[in-house]
Amino acid sequence: MPEEYVVPENLYYTKEHEWLKIEDDTATMGITDYAQKSLHEIVFVDLPEIKKKVRQMEPIGTVESVKAVSEIYTPISGEIIEVNKELNEKPELVNQDPYGKGWIAKIRLENLDNEIKNLLTPQQYREYLKTLEQ
Repeated sequence: MPEEYVVPENLYYTKEHEWLKIEDDTATMGITDYAQKSLHEIVFVDLPEIKKKVRQMEPIGTVESVKAVSEIYTPISGEIIEVNKELNEKPELVNQDPYGKGWIAKIRLENLDNEIKNLLTPQQYREYLKTLEQ
């Protein structure tokens, strides 16, 4: 039986397993439940620089676990306006609460109208995860 992954309804997703929560002109992003379970025990998060301009699907940092190092891609273009500094001391928050306390960065949106179509809805992301289970 395939493992069940948490896929909140109010977010957008990427095929690289990042999530995006849009609020006005700002988006919060992190890695998905699938990503954190695949990585297992996260021991370090390399956070992006504040004020860095980013383009959709550009690598902005890494997540290190006892098993592997994975790149973090920005789901959307904009400017990094905040990072979750708590992850410097407690990278395990990404495992414990990937959609809450384990968020990675906040981005001031620049091109949402054009780029949102490149993101997956919760239903599309669930369907995509099913293809990975086979």
